[in-house]
Amino acid sequence: MWPIFQAVVASGTTYIFSAETSYEDAIAFWFGPGSSTYVAEEDGKVVGMYKIVANYRGRGSHVANAAFMVDPQSSGKGIGRAMGEHCLREAKRAGYVAMQFNIVVSTNEAAVALWKKLGFSIVGTLPKVFRHESLGYVDAYVMHRFLDDIEG
Repeated sequence: MWPIFQAVVASGTTYIFSAETSYEDAIAFWFGPGSSTYVAEEDGKVVGMYKIVANYRGRGSHVANAAFMVDPQSSGKGIGRAMGEHCLREAKRAGYVAMQFNIVVSTNEAAVALWKKLGFSIVGTLPKVFRHESLGYVDAYVMHRFLDDIEG
């Protein structure tokens, strides 16, 4: 998982983490309290990972949040979609009624398109909240979907 994390954050184009994020901080993010973490494997090698966690505590704990990373060398193989579909089923099975992504970088067209295909809607735009490595400040989206049509 660590090599994937490093490769994804090094690009500075899709994730809020800096390239200098420590191994300890990365592990704390992926395996923190309340997180359910999963990996995708191909030929015995981890090629993707995701986690589900409550978006908020208390009265917001019925809405899931998730984070995904795919090994850049494995992009375009449907791994993100497979993990997304699995994630929606697992979130439903865990009792969540909706899922929300708090920051999907607007220039990450592949992710935005995938989440839309999986039933998410853009419910808000956060102006210039992400500092893109080459484009400077860019917008990010809040994306949301209910899970009532997902079989748990």
